[in-house]
Amino acid sequence: MKRGRGRTSRIRRQKLFRSSVSRGVNESCKPEFIEFKKWLKGRKFEDTNLIPACFPGTGRGLMSKTSLQEGQMIISLPESCLLTTDTVIRSYLGTYIAKCQPPPSPLLALCTFLVSEKHAGDQSLWKPYLDILPKAYTCPVCLEPKVVNLFPEPLKAKAEEQRARVQGFFSSSRDFFSSLQPLFSEAVENIFSYSALLWAWCTVNTRAVYMKHGQRKCFSPEPDTYALAPYLDLLNHSPDVQVKAAFNEETRCYEVRTASGCRKHEQVFICYGPHDNQRLLLEYGFVSIQNPHACVYVSADLLVKYLPSTDKQMNKKISILKDHDFIENLTFGWDGPSWRLLTALKLLCLEAEELCMTQ
Repeated sequence: MKRGRGRTSRIRRQKLFRSSVSRGVNESCKPEFIEFKKWLKGRKFEDTNLIPACFPGTGRGLMSKTSLQEGQMIISLPESCLLTTDTVIRSYLGTYIAKCQPPPSPLLALCTFLVSEKHAGDQSLWKPYLDILPKAYTCPVCLEPKVVNLFPEPLKAKAEEQRARVQGFFSSSRDFFSSLQPLFSEAVENIFSYSALLWAWCTVNTRAVYMKHGQRKCFSPEPDTYALAPYLDLLNHSPDVQVKAAFNEETRCYEVRTASGCRKHEQVFICYGPHDNQRLLLEYGFVSIQNPHACVYVSADLLVKYLPSTDKQMNKKISILKDHDFIENLTFGWDGPSWRLLTALKLLCLEAEELCMTQ
């Protein structure tokens, strides 16, 4: 049969093309997902609404098998599937954590468990989950310095702060890692390397859901709010959707309900929060196209650059802004300059007499 060449035929082909581009490719038959589903079923979870798929633009995510209605439960993940500090304490690491001084942080406990289980390979009870986790991340802390140097100054500064924070986290954790040597035949320096800890830190930072735990003496005072939620963490972010997500104390499940409908075979999204693209990149390693929360960060140096160089009060004005924490997070968004940016500009533009009146 001859291929149609008319206008109607062209429109039909365009619709089919757009449909194929927006629709994900089912990945549930891949070996790693078959094993993963078996693992989840063994922990009393079997999803009937969603399947893993690969989507253009967002990569791996979850696709609806049926139409989803507003308010419908899309995932109810049993506590037995969650990886929390409770999991770590009950494991072989629990004894070492209990006697460690100073106590490790909840974040360090989770990162240590991830690295240790990944090192265990086929012997790990968490292997099916570990096998579907990203092998590498695109957060700024993972990027080459030459790439970070291309960032705008405010983002570059935040990226360098992030790198310094993770490097400090690694350095301060070495004594704890050394205490774990009896558990391993190989030197712990080789197992708990910087690259291994960086991978674990990014895994927790980009994929954990909020789940508050009570303060325990075996951990440092930092809030214990992390929970890795296998399968649920395949859901991608969209700023245009709303969901209700929380751990249900009665059902002992982490539950997610959609606040909007979703058609069959479409990607199901959740919202990580009303984040601008700088924060999305720093925390999750991606940016959102047409993000309603997108904004441009304006540095103090840039503000001063375009103000009169003859202003003898400039250093004093900058000092006032710093003292009142108005030197950072100055932004220009879709609706124009933020209140913080306007406030900083108003102060920087004050005449000497006006500045004295504000003191």
